[in-house]
Amino acid sequence: MSEIDESVRAELTRLRESIDNIDAAVVHMLAERFKCTQQVGVLKAKHQLPPADPAREARQIARLRELAESAKLDPAFAEKLLNFIIAEVIRHHETIADGTAADGAAATTDRTIADGAR
Repeated sequence: MSEIDESVRAELTRLRESIDNIDAAVVHMLAERFKCTQQVGVLKAKHQLPPADPAREARQIARLRELAESAKLDPAFAEKLLNFIIAEVIRHHETIADGTAADGAAATTDRTIADGAR
């Protein structure tokens, strides 16, 4: 491999440090989002609502596509990312609902809150 100019190496390091910081922020934001969606899952289970809400999901996808366009991000990529997140949320909601049916709403709520604190 050829030797890299020191100024290029420094710029590369600076940019990679920024990327690392952004990645950390994304992970923390996703964790916060999932804490909220876990609470939604508990509420849905408690009131016997379905884990998925296709109308809400469609609105969120349309909203995210618009945000992506205004941020100069590929809307198709943003939609794929949101679809991935939504699928995981629905899986969590199904798990919560299954736990509520087996253990009762209070036990599921306690377990969900404890899991969210980790």
